[in-house]
Amino acid sequence: MQARNMELESHHRTRETGRSGSAISSRSDFVKLLEGVPSILEIGPFTNPLLRGPNVKYFDVLSTEALKQRASAHGLDAGRCPCIDFVSKSGDLSIVSEQFDAVVSCHVIEHQPDLLKHLVDVDKILRTGGRYFLAIPDKRYCFDHYIAESTVADVLDAHVRKRRLHDVASIIEHLALTTHNDAARHWRGDHGEQTYRSAPALIREAINQYLRLENDGYIDVHAWQFVPDSFKDLMQTLETLQLSPYRVGHIYTTTRGSNEFYAILEKTTVRMLPLGDELPIGFDADQYLMANPDVAKAGVDAKQHYFSYGRNEGRKLRP
Repeated sequence: MQARNMELESHHRTRETGRSGSAISSRSDFVKLLEGVPSILEIGPFTNPLLRGPNVKYFDVLSTEALKQRASAHGLDAGRCPCIDFVSKSGDLSIVSEQFDAVVSCHVIEHQPDLLKHLVDVDKILRTGGRYFLAIPDKRYCFDHYIAESTVADVLDAHVRKRRLHDVASIIEHLALTTHNDAARHWRGDHGEQTYRSAPALIREAINQYLRLENDGYIDVHAWQFVPDSFKDLMQTLETLQLSPYRVGHIYTTTRGSNEFYAILEKTTVRMLPLGDELPIGFDADQYLMANPDVAKAGVDAKQHYFSYGRNEGRKLRP
């Protein structure tokens, strides 16, 4: 009993700090963390869902039949495709009509054009106290090895621009600047060379693919590259800025020979502060009214005027 209490205490401390750990060494270990969860939504299962069972539902950009056709085209066992409960060609999670105790995704978030929007959309289908379980490729041990780690500036740039499709930089990186995907070789220090070194025309082809896209065309590439520490830092920064609805529950570091790490994000009750809803640092209502006498004469609240008109009109904040 004492040993069990120590184990629970250790688990509690880990949840509080969101620190990295290595207790999870495989996907099967990761899946065990979801045992007993009443309701789960898995995003993008293809032919290899992490979970199966009566408590699990699935979301994908393809219907069940279309997913099976894709599997057959790639020489995979179409019979392993689960029945897809929620389908959105654009990946719009707002079509999900239920809430769940947990959401799970495996190698999904790195494909999202707007990562922050994806996180917020997942939050909306999680029940209070729910958690988002993620398996994420570690860029050091997959084909993204030579591509730089994504930063909070990258993530916020995509969000502010409301990016729905991948930009040309991501397409060039994915199609021309990647290398081999053999995790064991990467762990041995054999990273190979970037694809374009032997086929430089791939860079031009990547650009041409982007330019040939029609209005709603989509090329599926990696938009984000992480290692456990950089992902943890990003999530904690977004939480501090009140832009993310989660706190870091746990990050399980990449184990030797693997090319992925695991993360658990916990839904919080902290109110998010959307970008653009902050007053400028040092905003003073009296100073604003003195600088804008027409607003003062109209008897309009200074803050309300600033948000409704002032910031768009470039009004002065001080006389």
